[in-house]
Order: sequence, then structure tokens, then C-alpha cells
Amino acid sequence: MTGIILSIGGLFGLLGVAAAAYSAHGSADSRLTSAVALILLAHAPALIALAGHLPRSKIVALAIALIVVGATLFCGDVMLKALGRDGLFWRAAPTGGLALMAGWLAVIVSGFVQRS
Repeated sequence: MTGIILSIGGLFGLLGVAAAAYSAHGSADSRLTSAVALILLAHAPALIALAGHLPRSKIVALAIALIVVGATLFCGDVMLKALGRDGLFWRAAPTGGLALMAGWLAVIVSGFVQRS
């Protein structure tokens, strides 16, 4: 499972750089595409770091799942709108944002309950 999380982190990094390039060189709404790049590039290294804690903590596993789902919903919805299309579904971006915040809350909790 760790390898899958590392790959997803790498994919987020790749897509984040692509979104940043698109934002700088061709996006009709660079505000939206910059937000996508920021979210993906911020969460890519977080996933890679969290993957190392995965075998020891179910709370970290929950955090990873929430971060992956949250970033996917948020960035997918915002990027579709930046491309002039309909979003994923009603309230997908805010749902993704809430999932991201819940994921970070799970990271905080894991720090208090993780055994050394």
C-alpha cells in the first residue's frame, strides 16, 4: 500500500507542476488553475511523508484517504470549471476542501495517539 501512496503523491506532484505551467502559459482563468497547482503541490510531499507512517497507524491511513479524496474532488472540480466545463457535481469543491481539512485534522490527532 505504501507504494500506491507514493505513486499518488508523485502523480499529485506531476499534475501540480502541469497545472502551474498551464496557469502561467495558457489558462483563461489563472486564479483557478493556480489554486489547483497549489493544492496538488502542497499535498504531494505530504502524502509521500505520510506513507512512511502508514504501517503503524490507522489514523494516518484515514488521513491519507481523506487527503487523496479531498484533493481529487477539489482540484477536479476547480480545473473543470477553469476549462469552461461543468464541475464534477454540486458542491464538489467545498466537499473536497472539507475532506482535506479533515485529513489534516486526522494528522494532528495521529500525533497525539501514535505510540513511540
